[in-house]
Amino acid sequence: MSGSSVLIVDDERTLARAIKAFLTESGYEAETAADAEQALRLLETMRPDVVFSDVRLPGMSGIELLRRIREFDAAIPVVIMTAHGTIEGAVEAVKLGAFDYLKKPVDLEELRLLADRARETSQLKQELSYHRRRDGAGGTPVAGVVGASPAIRAVLDQARQIAALDETPPVLITGETGTGKGLVARTIHGASPRSGKPFIEVNCTALPATLMEAELFGHERGAFTDAKESRLGLFEAAEGGFLFLDEIGDVELSLQGKLLKAVEERTVRRVGGIRDRRVDVRILAATNRDLERDVQREQFRRDLYFRLAVIILRLPPLRERGGDILELAEHYLNRFNAKYGKQVRQIDPSARALLLAYPWPGNVRELSHVIERAVLWSRGPTLAPEHLSLMATQATDGGERAAPAPEAVSAVPARAGPTSPPPLGEVPALPPPGLDLERWERTMIEQALRESEGNQTRAAQRLGISRDTLRYRLKKYGISSSS
Repeated sequence: MSGSSVLIVDDERTLARAIKAFLTESGYEAETAADAEQALRLLETMRPDVVFSDVRLPGMSGIELLRRIREFDAAIPVVIMTAHGTIEGAVEAVKLGAFDYLKKPVDLEELRLLADRARETSQLKQELSYHRRRDGAGGTPVAGVVGASPAIRAVLDQARQIAALDETPPVLITGETGTGKGLVARTIHGASPRSGKPFIEVNCTALPATLMEAELFGHERGAFTDAKESRLGLFEAAEGGFLFLDEIGDVELSLQGKLLKAVEERTVRRVGGIRDRRVDVRILAATNRDLERDVQREQFRRDLYFRLAVIILRLPPLRERGGDILELAEHYLNRFNAKYGKQVRQIDPSARALLLAYPWPGNVRELSHVIERAVLWSRGPTLAPEHLSLMATQATDGGERAAPAPEAVSAVPARAGPTSPPPLGEVPALPPPGLDLERWERTMIEQALRESEGNQTRAAQRLGISRDTLRYRLKKYGISSSS
């Protein structure tokens, strides 16, 4: 991330300094501004990769600052921060070109993930612009996706055809967690004739059912308690561009009928409203669930599924992509060398063999986290097996079980005691003879969740695994985050 910079615009000095310190520790170069005027002056001396701006600033508002930044350089992603209401102007900001919005009080980990995503999206747009110049205006490349295996190339060929069209039916992107569904969706938008229009991403898992209808369709003044003024919803905010419904399988059945009407008729009715409003949006949806099975179990509406699944893009899991694993590992090696100022030049052959043998339940996202952690802790020019912190697999009558990779535990003496897990943050030793391996791993996960007060991100960090790997194992063992 060498040279990646962030500008934080907020008159709450303590918060701005805290964000700056956190992002600096994460490898960014960060600067702060107390008001919009100071921020505009800083734009002359630095071109930030991302701007975080409070919506309420002394003097010029965050919304007006957004407009001025768009005039200065429309490619700079701007994230609006707001503490007022559920969206309180944030949707309007997105419609004006904001990359996303973040609610206060700020979750620093969420902020960092937004910074990473905004930076990657900016880089993706630069790649697309380069490819268009190289290939001619008629080209519709799919940039940002690393890999040349037949499995991924087939998907990208389909994505390229979809991106070239201005009018298509909804597209359903399927695949396991971490396969890159969001990246493919943003790439389709970036390579399409609507690339200059909004791309609104909706995390259907993160939105509570009680708020989702108002968030998607908007509401009229007085529609419910605290609805002090009318607000447009995300469908209207995406006018002329794309609406990306991520994790569509998690939408409540009670809302699916209204969602079907909006997708099929391209109209929305605000909560508390009496008339339909026509919208011009392209719909992309994604899920890691088997929606056909959910339809059979009456957990997902059949008519909505068939409306969304006119075009299906299935992203292959990383384990089906062969040599892409090593190509991606080299890609992330270069990225994190730059981010942390390291000079790791190669991956040891035995480490390469481990990467190829590992099943990657968290897919590309997990591989990224594994390489980032390995580069961060490496002290020489070569990544060795002990840097990878991978979990090996063991075949059993009931399928696969996760166990520490032999290379990872060889230097750690076995501990006494039949049930106590090793201290968190250390590489685990082999469990004592006679102890069920699944029980051992489950105990470690439950302890990490307890000590992290149910926070999955912190629990994953304590266990030395990615959040996606932790979620995979929570689902596998049926463990609640509140354990």
